[in-house]
This record gives sequence, C-alpha cells and structure tokens, in this order.
Amino acid sequence: MKPIRKFTVRAVVPGALSALEELAGNLRWSWHEPTRRLFEHIDPMLWRTCERDPVAFLGEVDPARLDELAADGGYVEWAERERAGLREYLTEPRWFQSLGAQVPATIAYFSPEFGITEALPQYSGGLGILAGDHLKAASDLGVPLIGVGLFYRAGYFSQSISPDGWQQERYPVLDPDGLPLSVLRNPDGSPVQITLALPDDASLHARVWKASVGRITLLMLDTDIPTNTDALRTVTDRLYGGGGEHRLLQELLLGIGGARAVRAYTALSGTPAPDVFHMNEGHAGFLGLERIATYIGEGLTFAEALQLVRAGTVFTTHTPVPAGIDRFDRGLVERYLTSSLLPGVEPADALALGVEPGADPATSAFNMAVMGLRLARHANGVSKLHGQVSRRMFGDLWPGFDADDVPVTSITNGVHAPTWTDPALLGVAESTLGTGDTEHADWRSAALSDGEFWNVKRRMRLQLVEDARSRLAAAWTEQHSGSAAPKWISKVLDPDTLTVGFARRVPTYKRLTLMLQDPERLKAILTDPERPVQFVIAGKSHPADDEGKRLIQQLVQFAQQPELRDRIVFLPDYDIGMAQVLYPGCDVWLNNPLRPLEACGTSGMKAAMNGALNLSILDGWWAEFAGDDYGWVIPSADAAGDARERDALEAAALYELLEHHVAPRYYERDGDGVPVEWVRRVRNTLATLAPELGADRMVRQYVEELYRPAAEHAAAMIADGARNARALAAWTARVRTSWPNVQVAHVESGGVDSPHVGDQLQLRAYVELDGLSADDVTVEVVYGRSRADDTLDAVRRAPLQPVQVTDAPAEAAPSGPRLYTGTVTLDRAGAFGYTVRAVPRHPLLLSAAELGLVAVAG
Repeated sequence: MKPIRKFTVRAVVPGALSALEELAGNLRWSWHEPTRRLFEHIDPMLWRTCERDPVAFLGEVDPARLDELAADGGYVEWAERERAGLREYLTEPRWFQSLGAQVPATIAYFSPEFGITEALPQYSGGLGILAGDHLKAASDLGVPLIGVGLFYRAGYFSQSISPDGWQQERYPVLDPDGLPLSVLRNPDGSPVQITLALPDDASLHARVWKASVGRITLLMLDTDIPTNTDALRTVTDRLYGGGGEHRLLQELLLGIGGARAVRAYTALSGTPAPDVFHMNEGHAGFLGLERIATYIGEGLTFAEALQLVRAGTVFTTHTPVPAGIDRFDRGLVERYLTSSLLPGVEPADALALGVEPGADPATSAFNMAVMGLRLARHANGVSKLHGQVSRRMFGDLWPGFDADDVPVTSITNGVHAPTWTDPALLGVAESTLGTGDTEHADWRSAALSDGEFWNVKRRMRLQLVEDARSRLAAAWTEQHSGSAAPKWISKVLDPDTLTVGFARRVPTYKRLTLMLQDPERLKAILTDPERPVQFVIAGKSHPADDEGKRLIQQLVQFAQQPELRDRIVFLPDYDIGMAQVLYPGCDVWLNNPLRPLEACGTSGMKAAMNGALNLSILDGWWAEFAGDDYGWVIPSADAAGDARERDALEAAALYELLEHHVAPRYYERDGDGVPVEWVRRVRNTLATLAPELGADRMVRQYVEELYRPAAEHAAAMIADGARNARALAAWTARVRTSWPNVQVAHVESGGVDSPHVGDQLQLRAYVELDGLSADDVTVEVVYGRSRADDTLDAVRRAPLQPVQVTDAPAEAAPSGPRLYTGTVTLDRAGAFGYTVRAVPRHPLLLSAAELGLVAVAG
C-alpha cells in the first residue's frame, strides 16, 4: 500500500549529546574524518547502511543506544571536543584572513550543481563535484564565499542496468526535511520567498534552502511550494531535465532568483554584499542582467551598469566544444526577458548579449556562454590546454585578434584531498608520518617502509573488491525480483590483481568502449595467467543520450561473458559514495577521451591522491602534469585519417602499454612480494604530484588571479557615484563609433637592406584615427618568427610613438593620418615577420583585446 504523503521525522537526541546534532548540521562532516569516526562509533554497521549520512543515521539509531552513550562520560567528552573543534574551525582566522585589506568582502559563486556528499545528490558529474570541492577548499582557506544553486527534488537520477545491459533511470524524490538543510527565514519566522515575474502575468516563486558547508553558506532555490501552480512547482524537479523552456526557467531562476536570494541572505545575516560574482559555466548568466537592472534602478544607464557588472564578474568555462553550451531560441528568451522581470532593461539590450559572433542578431540562438563572457571581464578555462582550446573556440568574440590575445586565462581544476583521500591512507599518514595532511605529507620518508605502504594499498583494493561484490549482488537482486545473487558474484575481482579503474559520465567523446576495439586482445590481457589485469568501470549516460547508453550496453554485454565476469565489472549508479571507494582501490586510472575534448578530468587527480598511477591520453590536467613517475601517456593519433582509424591506433597503444609496460612493472616483486619500483613511483606521485592537484591550490589561484583583481576593478568602477563606470561607458561608445574608420593607412620600414642579428628595423606608420586622440589608441608593431602559413610564432610587441605635428599637443587629433615611429632590434636569426596594428587604449581596460576592436595594416 502506497502512502499519500511522506516526510522525515527527525530524531530526538538526548541533551547530553546535543553536540551530535550540531555536528550533523554542518556538512564539514563529509570531509572531516574525526567527526565521521565519532558517528561511526555509535553503530558501525548502521553507519555504513545509512551511507555515512549523520542526519539519516541519527534517525535510525536505536534510542536506547543514544541513551547509553549519553550516560557514557568518555563519549560525551569526545563529542564535545569535536563540537569545540568545529566552532573553532568556523571562527578562527585562516589563510584568506592573512592577506590584508585588499581582498574581496564576499564572493557569490553560482553553479547549477554542487557535489558535496552522496547524502545531498545535487550533481551529475565533474562540474558539480568541482563546485563542491571549490566550496570545501574555500571553507578550509577562510575565503568568504556564498554558494548559489537550485534544489532539485529528484537530483539527477539513479541508474540501474537491465539484464540486456541498457541503462534505466529512476528519480527518487528527496525530502529536504531529512537533509542537513534549513529554510532561509525572515525575522518574523516566515520563509523568504523569491519571485520572478513571468509572461501572461504569471509568477514563479521559490523558497531558499541553506546548507552549511564548513564556513560556507550554500543557498538553493526550490520551486516545489504551494504558492506555485502545479506546472511551475516542477521547475526544480530534476537536474538537467525537461526541454528548452523548462531549462530556460531553471537558468532564469538560478541567475536572477539566485542574485535576489543572495541579497536577501546578506541583508538578513549581516554578511557584506558580494563585490565579486563567479559564474561556474554559463547556466547562471542571467545574474548579470539582474545586477544591471538593479544598477539601472539606482540611476545608471544600461551601458554604465554593464561596466560595473563586468568589472566584478568572473566566468569559468568548462566545455571544450560548442555543442556543450546551452543555446536557447531567441524568440523564447525574448518572451521571458520583459520589463516586469528586469525593470529598466530594454529587451534588445539584453538579447544582444547572447547573440553569437557573426550571426544575424534577428535570428541568432541565445548563447549562454557568449552572454557569460560578455558580462565578465575575468574569464578562465580549467586547465592550461583547455585555456588554449577556449581562446580558439571563443576567439570570434574578439575578431582580428590572435588566439593568444583572447582574454581568457586558465586555472587548472583541483580536488579536495580531505574528501577524496581514503581513511586508510590518512591513518598511515597520522600514525607513521605524523600528520593528518595527506596532501603535503612526506610520503618518501624512510619511516614508512615499502612493505607497510603496500599493505595499506592492498587493504584499499580489498575494500573496493568487497564493495563491488556487494553492489553487484544488490543489483542482481533488484533485477531478478529479489532472488539471491549467484555464487560467482562473490568471487568477482581479486584484491591481488592489477586493478584498472575507469569512471565518469558517458558522452561519446570520453570513449568508454575504446578498450573493446580488439575484444580478443583485451580478453588475453584480462586472463593472462602470469600477469592478469582487472577493470572496474562505472558511469552514467545522460537520459537523452541513446548513443552513450549503447556504449554502456556494449561494455556490460562484454563483461557478462562467463570467462570474463570475474575480471571486468560495470558498477551501476556511480556517485560520490562509490567514487570514494573506487579511486583508492585502483592501481591505475584510465582516461582515453578524444583529445582535446577533456577540459580537465579530475577523476585521475583523485586516483593519484590515493596512490594510483594514471594511464591517459595527454588531455586536460594530464597534459600539463604527466611524468614518468606518475603514470603513462597513451599516444594520440592526431594524424589518423578518420575517427575509426584513430580509435584503432589509440586502442592498440593502450593494449601495448598494458601488456608490456604497466603489467610487467606491477608484477615485478622483491622477495617479500613488494613491487619496489611500482611503490617508488606511487610514493613519488603522492609526494610531488598530489600537492599540485589540490583544490586549495586552485582556490588560492582564483583568489590571487581573479577574485582580487575583480574586487579591485569593481571598487574602482563604483567609487564616487560610479564615476569611472560612467566615464568608461562614454569613452567606449565614442571609440566604437569612430572605430570603423580607424585604419593603419601606410607602413614604411628601413635600416635592414641586408638584415643581420643586431640590426634595427626602423618603422614609420601612418594611422587614421577618425577624431580619436593619441591617448585613445595604442599603435604597436607585432613581430616574431614568420611561418609558412603566413602566421607569426613567438610573437612580441613594441609600441610605436606618435610624432608631434608642429606645436600641437600630442593628444590632439590632427586631420589626416597620424605618424607613429619606432624601432625593432633583430635579436635572433631566422625567418622574421611583422605587422602594425592599432588597438583601443584606456587605463581601465584590462587587455588590448577587451573591446574586440583592432585595425591591422593591410
């Protein structure tokens, strides 16, 4: 019999154990092992059954057991110590507080998903996990950040696999009252309600849930409330669910509603208003329009407000392909961007922000990433290679500039070590190396023997084997109407066999089935009698991606062969809980995307932090960190004739590495059965690579390279009644009006009839400024090695100086072309080329390319 309503009744904890409720209410427990040990002590088996979620756990614990512990002075003292530790953690100065006064007051960090713990399933993959790690590292460093997202009642989806290998999706509904969340309330106790005006006099309402992620507050908007119509209650039903209009409503709510939720929260809590807004991908781009509307309400024009918004906005792109960007029908967006929703904002001004470069403004799709870049003066990709890819992919926004000039930098993603490092590795660091900081421990210390380390690694591998068997047995029982799992499942995998892991989302470019290119060769590798290899594989395909589902089906059917099923397994329903066992249990982490389509790929980072070596295509983070001690590079067959040939060549390289390099090294043992060379590489990976992969390194970079500059620029723009924003908007309008007629009319050179190293190239350039002054432009020679394709390599630039005409001041704008002169010293031999260009110049511009205006000598 089905209930007509379900809700969660929270446990009543004895007063002596009130510390447990306080500790459960802050998600720091998701990465703080001492707190997790405190809860586990209550009932270890139930703790695992409740998936290490203290809120659910306390609701299931036998009250008699809590009463027993409340009478146990030692346990009560332990709980009080942990509570005191949490309170100290929340209030003590940390790294950020040591930076002095010139720092942001608050950063608002917007993301469509946050992966913090499996108990709060508000993530689908890498974007959400990265966002969760960003919050955790910001908390550890004391960065004053507010997270902003949506609360999805059914999260992403739960995955099961049918007997024929097809992915099936379920959407279990979450009860927020049973999660570590609270409602944002007004002083009178009523819930804060965020409202968005919709077409046809409709309104979308949302309440705001708060989660405490250490020192960070995460705000999540939820439309499943009675004040909405039945249709609008479902706006936040599923992550990345529904069609175009449904997704548009989600992104309007995230951006516009999220900005309003931040205003409500800061006003109620006394937290300083954000001076920096960070968009984690383009999904939250509408927050810029909401902020523009607010400034227009304070008396600024759209152009002036845009300068203010851009100054304090950071945009991070995670996609390396245009197909990964949200694009909406222009007419649909126009229908929603009304003056009721955004007072003072003309729809044409708002729509122009999303027009794709080179497209007809009247018909162009509305591109969320393009809008995000136009609303942000500070932008980055998520690895060095992805930064290069992004500069090329978005280069049309800055026409006429080379990719190197495009103002998109890069900060390589990192992972939060306390979340992803296995407790066994933490335990040996504490007991033998004298530190709980696994990320910076001395893993090469003689205090830790190779044998002891290898035993720890085997325990982590055994843990994975047992977990995999348990998951496979549960999946079998679910598939076969409760029947008992067959005995062979209890024998899958072997804790003493080389274990390769592969787990991630399953779009086609990640090539889940590359390993199946030559099935017979893979079989031979798996079943080698002397050096066997086993694979543990997991991943979800988007519900609408049938091609991705077919890849899963192909792999599952391969793994179902009786002679292989103990050597290769596919684990259903990949999530944080599974990942925290999978990464530590693997010896090798496999990653074989189509290069350069992996923006970063942090799963390999998490594996490395748990003593795994990487076996990967040179893509994402691996392209900048690969080293002999850290794993192996799968060569990319970039010159292949087509995709089929490329896959065949790269699969052959993968087999070659497994057969002749990876497996032999793993099974090369000393007299005590320890693979000494393998362990040396793993310990070097932990000692030298792991510190570079941490989310603390990543967040420090965001603070120093993006947040601090953004806060400084925002402060400069808003000072004195937004004087600089008004001035820059007026100057920009004037320059844009004149620029079509700005040209480098003529260039003369001399001094190099027979050029040798050390000679000086003398230049005279005549530039038509069309009424602009010399202070409005920079004229420069751009030079470097001349390549066969008529491009320049190793580019350098040198400014040319205006020649003063008669007695006129240098800043005056004479009639006719203006003369600029300068010299370039030829300091190296070889092919040489140069050109002359003019670009806008203003002290408040961050780069010469910022306005996307350039005039180059023809």
